[in-house]
Amino acid sequence: MCVEIKQDHVYMHLVENAPFNRGKTKMYSGVPGNLVAFDCRLSFQRGYEGNVSFLSKTDLIEHYEKNLGAFHFGGRVMIIETKSAIKLINRCFKNLDL
Repeated sequence: MCVEIKQDHVYMHLVENAPFNRGKTKMYSGVPGNLVAFDCRLSFQRGYEGNVSFLSKTDLIEHYEKNLGAFHFGGRVMIIETKSAIKLINRCFKNLDL
């Protein structure tokens, strides 16, 4: 994972899953979602209300909308706002105060 702290949000440059953790035979499930939830949490810690943005591969736009609650801003830009960030954090980090 590679993130950048912007003036008003966290920008994810890259989120990668290890080769052994892809496809039907993956060892662990939910790793990328947990990494994104971590970024949302970082956004709250920085005072950015959970806002995170990233560029999507075009074939994953619907996947990110459905699984992360991100919305398609235009082009390949995806944004996760406060409500979706809270849902992700609560799903991945139990009993965590923001």
